[in-house]
Amino acid sequence: MYTRFFNLTRSPFSIAPDPRYLYMSERHREALAHLLYGVGSGGGFVLLTGEIGAGKTTVCRCFIEQVPPGCQLAYIFNPKLSVEELLQSVCDEFRIALPAGAATVKHYVDAINRHLLDSHARGANNVLVIDEAQNLSAAVLEQLRLLTNLETSERKLLQIILIGQPELRTMLAQPELEQLAQRVIARYHLGSLSAAETGQYIAHRLAVAGLAGPSPFPAGVTALVHALTQGVPRRINLLCDRALLGAYVENKAQVTRKIVRRAAQEVFGAAVPRVRARWPLVAGGVLAGAVLTAAAWQLAPRQPAPAAAPAVAATPQGALPVAPQGTDSEATLRRLAALWGVAMKAGAGEACAEAPRHNLRCLATRGTLDDLRLLDRPAMLTLNDDPALPTHALLVALGERDGVLEIGGRRHAVTRAALDNRYDGTFTTFWRAPPGWREQVAAGDRGAQVDWLARRLAQRASAARPEDGAPLEGETLRRLRDFQASQQLKADGVAGPKTFIRLSALIDAGMANPEPRLASPAGGK
Repeated sequence: MYTRFFNLTRSPFSIAPDPRYLYMSERHREALAHLLYGVGSGGGFVLLTGEIGAGKTTVCRCFIEQVPPGCQLAYIFNPKLSVEELLQSVCDEFRIALPAGAATVKHYVDAINRHLLDSHARGANNVLVIDEAQNLSAAVLEQLRLLTNLETSERKLLQIILIGQPELRTMLAQPELEQLAQRVIARYHLGSLSAAETGQYIAHRLAVAGLAGPSPFPAGVTALVHALTQGVPRRINLLCDRALLGAYVENKAQVTRKIVRRAAQEVFGAAVPRVRARWPLVAGGVLAGAVLTAAAWQLAPRQPAPAAAPAVAATPQGALPVAPQGTDSEATLRRLAALWGVAMKAGAGEACAEAPRHNLRCLATRGTLDDLRLLDRPAMLTLNDDPALPTHALLVALGERDGVLEIGGRRHAVTRAALDNRYDGTFTTFWRAPPGWREQVAAGDRGAQVDWLARRLAQRASAARPEDGAPLEGETLRRLRDFQASQQLKADGVAGPKTFIRLSALIDAGMANPEPRLASPAGGK
C-alpha cells in the first residue's frame, strides 16, 4: 500500500524469510561460525539458542547453504515427535532404506548405524539439524544422545545441531540430561541487535526494497525503534511496517517518534517495553549540580591532548554532564571518519552506508573495553543514559586505568571504572577492508580476500609468499587459527572483520599512511 508513496519497489519489512533481505550482524556471523566449526570438529552436539525472532532460522539457512562437500544433511523442523517418530524422520531425511515391516526403535537405530558406517567408509559426514529443539521431550533427547554413541577411534559419526529458544539451555541443565550436556562441543546464544545494528538493519532492508532517496527513518527514530523492539529483527519488521503505513496515512515523507509509538501500541499492545524519558535539561543552581553529579563521570586531572586534537576538558568535581550533542550518532561517526582523513558531509545520510565510497567499512558490534584495546581503533561508544535517545561518544584513547572520550567536540579524561559503568557494550568503528571483501572467509574459500589474508599471515611468519588463487586450507588455515588465538579472538579459522583489523594493524604498522589507533592516555596507563 505504501511502497509507491516511498518510491519502493517492494515491501521492505515483510516477515517472510526472503533471502534477498538477508542481514548478518556480527552476532549472526559468530553464530554461523559456531555451526561451521561444529561440523568439522568430530561429532557430538552443537547448541544454538536465541529469543523468538532473533534470526536463528536465518543463521540456519546460511549454514545449510555453506555445508561443505561430502556432508549429508538432515533437517527436522517439527520435533514434537515420539522416539519412534523422530527416528523414522531421521531415516526419511537421510534417505535410509528400511527393511519391510520395520517399525521398532531397534529397527530404526540399526538402519541409522549401518548408514553412518557406510558414509564413514566413503569419507562422508552426516549432520542432523533439529529446529525448535526446545519442544523435544527428555526421552527423545536421550535417544539422540545414544545415536551419537557410534564412533571411530578419531571421531563420532553423527553431528547433531540443536536450534531452539532460551529454555533449551535450561532443559539441558537438568540432571537427567547431564550426559548429553557433556557432549555439547560448541554453544552460542544469539542476542538481539544493538542500536547501531538496528539502524543498519533498517537501512539494509530499505535499500534492498529499492530506496534511492533519504531514509524515512531518521537516526533518532531508529533509536526509538531499537528501544521498543529490544533489537529483535522480527519485532523490528513488524513495527517498521506499521510505522511506514502510519506515515503514509498522514502523508509524511518521514516517520516520526509519535508515529512509531502509536504503531508500537497497535502491533505489540500491552507488550510494548517502557522507554523512560530523556533526562530534562536543568539550568544552574543546587538542583542542577545534584542531577549532574548523580549522573556524572568520575574524572581525574590529565595533561592536555596534542594541539591537533581538541583539548581534554576539566569540569568541577570531575563531573561530565550528558551533552545534547553527544546523542547524535551521525555527527560522532563523521568525527570518527575525520580521524581516517575522510570528510563526510552533514546530512549526507547514513555514515555507514557512505563509508564504502571512501574505501571504509563499518563494524558495529558488541565488545568489552578490553576488546576495544585489542582492536586498537578509535570507536563510537553507546552510553547507557537512555535507550530511546542514547548518548554517543568517541573513544580516542584507552589505557588500563583511564581513557579519553570526545563528546560534542570536547574531550574528557575518564577513569576506566566510570567508563565501565556507563558503556552499554556496543560500539562502531571504521576499518579498511581488503580487495574482494565478502563479510568473512572460511576453510575452502578462494579469491582476492583469501590471497590478502594468506600473504599477510605468511609475512607475519617470515615465510615465502603463497601463490594467489589457493584455497584457505593447510598451512594458511593453521596460521590463521594460531593468529586468532594469539590475539584473543575466536580461533575458529573463520576470518571476519576483527581478524582482518588486527592483522592489518600488526603488519601495516609504521607505513606511510597508518590507520588511526587508540592513543594512550596521559601517563600511559
